[in-house]
Amino acid sequence: MVKFLTMDDFTFEGKVVLVRVDFNSPIDPQTKRILDDTRIRMHGDATIKELSKKNAKTVVLAHQGRPGSLDFIPLKQHAEILSKKINIPVKYVDDIFGEKAQKAIKDLKNGEILVLENVRMYPNERKSGTPEEHAQSDFIQSLATLADVFVNDAFAAAHRAHASIVGFTSVLPSVAGRIMERELKALSKVIEVPEKPCVYIFGGAKADDSLKISQYVLKNNIADYILTGGVISHLFLAAKEFNLGKPNMALLEKENVMGLVPGIKELMTTYPGKIKVPVDVACEVEGKRRELTVDNLPTTHPIYDIGTETSREYGEIIRGAKTVVFSGPMGVFEKKEFMPGTKKIFDAIAISQAFSLIGGGHTVAVVQELGLAEKMSYISTAGGALIAFLMGEKLPGVESLENAATKSEA
Repeated sequence: MVKFLTMDDFTFEGKVVLVRVDFNSPIDPQTKRILDDTRIRMHGDATIKELSKKNAKTVVLAHQGRPGSLDFIPLKQHAEILSKKINIPVKYVDDIFGEKAQKAIKDLKNGEILVLENVRMYPNERKSGTPEEHAQSDFIQSLATLADVFVNDAFAAAHRAHASIVGFTSVLPSVAGRIMERELKALSKVIEVPEKPCVYIFGGAKADDSLKISQYVLKNNIADYILTGGVISHLFLAAKEFNLGKPNMALLEKENVMGLVPGIKELMTTYPGKIKVPVDVACEVEGKRRELTVDNLPTTHPIYDIGTETSREYGEIIRGAKTVVFSGPMGVFEKKEFMPGTKKIFDAIAISQAFSLIGGGHTVAVVQELGLAEKMSYISTAGGALIAFLMGEKLPGVESLENAATKSEA
């Protein structure tokens, strides 16, 4: 288990708290309005509201987009949404660490909340570095001298060694916020000592990480079974030397993932029976769903979902599991005819007795659309950080909290 301090280990009354959250949200490119405020609401309800109630002087650090992208905008709108969601007045200043920001922090009263400007407007924010290296910057020095504690609540950005993620941990007492704490505790249940049987389900369109995650969870005896769907199942079927047909093989070539085939073949040979691929698939034929067994491949039609028999076999494995990780839908769920595979997997998880962790943007969207979110044990909003954690990588944001906890014990 990752060892870190939490908000239970610090008294916030009257203290200036720098809290790094992940407010990064989808933005309408034309209107520049926020399309989904889930992350703002989650950090607000879980961490920021608690700090305010504990009479902290809360200073919020966050990013939106990256320089040059259409979603790179100021955080004024985020501050307004945060205020509405937590029903507490929230101040905003269009400055990160200059005179305006410093004055706004000094003027804060107990219980008040201030959102600083988009930290990625600081040119060196996205430059990777150690906590000690970042701590020498004007950004960290200017804010750290005004603060009493740093709260890192941005698990979704913890795979980045950016200034606002790791820089404060070497100069201030540092603890995990509630979202960070929940994410790490949930992930420890599926990575470190998962209850067995443990089932990992990989779907969606992004197949490039699937081999590395599969290697890690099988080699370390974390997963008992890996179930594949979406484009990932196309890739694993190709590794079993199925010819999927021109449109589907062309998709794999376009995604530039065929180079993973030799590694997948080796993995399947090393762990026979552990990796499950579809036994039937659903294709789109003149706008309609048509199923065929994989023995009847190739097909001239695009494969958009797993088939009925595959859903049944996967469901049996899931219902017998004690731990389930689900990342990526089984098919093109946006088309009604190709939602069944994903829905049947979620239905199986919902009635199982397993601890279930759901991650990935599209997966989260589907479970909410189906009204099954409350049936899942934990839903992660992280993307890249979740993938990195599942691949066994060290996350700089988490490591820096661990190191801060070690220093506090010394």
